[in-house]
Amino acid sequence: MTSTTVRPPRPSSDFARLSKKIADAGLLGRRPGYYALRITTVAGLYAGGWAAFALVGDSWWTLTVAAFLAVVFGQVALVAHDVAHRQVFHRRRISETAGRIAAASIGMGYGWWQDKHTRHHANPNNEDFDPDLDPDLLVWTQDQARAATGLPRLIGPWQAYLFFPLLTLEGLNLHVSSGKALTNRSLKHRTLDGALLFTHCAVYLTVLFWLLPPGMAFAFLAVHQCLFGVYLGSLFAPNHKGMLILKGDNRPDFLRRQVLTSRNVKGGWFTDIALGGLNHQIEHHLFPSMPSPNLRKARTIVRSYCGDLGVDYLETGLIASYRQALTSLHQAGAPLRRARGPAQGLRGDRADAA
Repeated sequence: MTSTTVRPPRPSSDFARLSKKIADAGLLGRRPGYYALRITTVAGLYAGGWAAFALVGDSWWTLTVAAFLAVVFGQVALVAHDVAHRQVFHRRRISETAGRIAAASIGMGYGWWQDKHTRHHANPNNEDFDPDLDPDLLVWTQDQARAATGLPRLIGPWQAYLFFPLLTLEGLNLHVSSGKALTNRSLKHRTLDGALLFTHCAVYLTVLFWLLPPGMAFAFLAVHQCLFGVYLGSLFAPNHKGMLILKGDNRPDFLRRQVLTSRNVKGGWFTDIALGGLNHQIEHHLFPSMPSPNLRKARTIVRSYCGDLGVDYLETGLIASYRQALTSLHQAGAPLRRARGPAQGLRGDRADAA
């Protein structure tokens, strides 16, 4: 979806009234029992996965373990996300400590991710301020496409078709971006983050190449990291891609800025587990510190309230959310298809019209 002008927002007290409804419903309180069970389960699966890796040993069945651990790494990332938002612990110091432990266990720089994610929450889907819309590989708007150079210009015309294949590189990108961020002197605790990142990579690679022959170790590495990247990217793609994109100071009030740029994904308990509660993206963006098991209950209140205000509240199935995201990517790359020549541009225009 391209940038558009948003009508002047109503008074910011709209969010204050909603916040009171949510607080009165008791949905902002901590859920220590839930998180104790969830963290224990995920930690157990993580330890069990590596134990299975050691037991299977020099066998191609180890690639099944790689696939299992890819899912577990995704679940660890979701736990780190909740901890960073202080959904689990009230105190900042214990939240940072637990978040760093979780992030280090999957090779992610906690400080880099927290800084990036905080800026995203402040300005979701803002072309100028949301780091998730940086055109480092893909272009998200037609303005970015017109200014694209290098890989974004090369990939842009067909990026909708390449999106899921490119997600196989997302796990690697997570590690590389975490490492590159260590050169930023303004990053807090970068020495600690660097030590944790280096330790994870050293232990991870040592274990692989100590217990497996080189060919099998490389195969495990590829399967594990590629599937981890696909799972991780699939968790976040439904949330904002294909939704309203803002630009610069075109910022509605807090409630509309969060609701209009976010999308919920329908589903039951399995969807909640697989997507870590991020399927309730609208509620999460409105109340980032709300424990994820409370988001489903908050949804009823938020959806009704948005209906009363006349604010669009979008909720789709998972497949439909991917379709909308890919359609948006295809439309964003239209200027690059037209730039390839009259004949190819005509075909691209027809595809866009369809």
